[in-house]
Amino acid sequence: MKKQRVKKVIIPVAGYGTRFLPATKAMPKEMLPVLDKPVIQYVVEEAVASGIEDVILVTSSMKRPVEDHFDENEILTRWLKKTGKTAALKEVTRVAKLANFIYIRQKGPYGNATPILNAEGVIGDEPFAVMWGDEVMTGKIPRLKQLIDTYNELQDPVIAVVPVNREQTKRYGIIDPKRKVKKGVYELKGMVEKPGPNKAPSLLASIGGYILTPDIYDEIHRMKPGHGGEYVLLDAIKMLMKKRPIYACEISGEFLDTGTPLKWLKANLTVALERPDMKADVRKMIRGL
Repeated sequence: MKKQRVKKVIIPVAGYGTRFLPATKAMPKEMLPVLDKPVIQYVVEEAVASGIEDVILVTSSMKRPVEDHFDENEILTRWLKKTGKTAALKEVTRVAKLANFIYIRQKGPYGNATPILNAEGVIGDEPFAVMWGDEVMTGKIPRLKQLIDTYNELQDPVIAVVPVNREQTKRYGIIDPKRKVKKGVYELKGMVEKPGPNKAPSLLASIGGYILTPDIYDEIHRMKPGHGGEYVLLDAIKMLMKKRPIYACEISGEFLDTGTPLKWLKANLTVALERPDMKADVRKMIRGL
């Protein structure tokens, strides 16, 4: 059977962003800036740098600004040309041409498995990636490329994991490794949601970032709602784990979750401290606080 390349990514962006209210009352949380770019642009750029061609954004009626951000803006383009703002013109033009963007309105029950199901017709029989719209990774090799490279080698689904301390096991889904395949790659026996220090089977936490095969849709269709009536993608992955190997890839780089105001602030500072044009001034600013 011919190996298929991972060319598509699904990015769900239909959530309400309630942790950022009132800021997200009229603006999608994915459009909150980390320095001079919205969070969602970092996610899309990572996908494109990993070889993704089709970016599938699963949206809602409140997320038009996300669509507009990746579209062309003729009025803005003409004004930038007229005023000689060539650097800004080059950047906004580049953003609109990053990938082939596909927009799907989310419909169905509550839970992060629903937007994946909504994109089934676009995915067809291809392997595909899933990323969340509010998570950023730093590092020399993009997180998604690390996952795709692992998938290309093993030809089975792969999830991203990062090391955590024992106290953090209260806040993440923790993997239960079956065996170590090679450095940083594990075949999974299971996953435990927020087990805590005494019950955690490992110190590796599942984060946003998956390479999935189209048979995941059989499991999503079979799913029953979990706690709170929610349809959770990881539950479908655990169901698929009974039928084929699922692997975890320990990601090199720093994981930046922008899902709460404090984490968003930390993400801004972390990215600023990595930028040559900002890091000296930012360190000086922090010392002066």
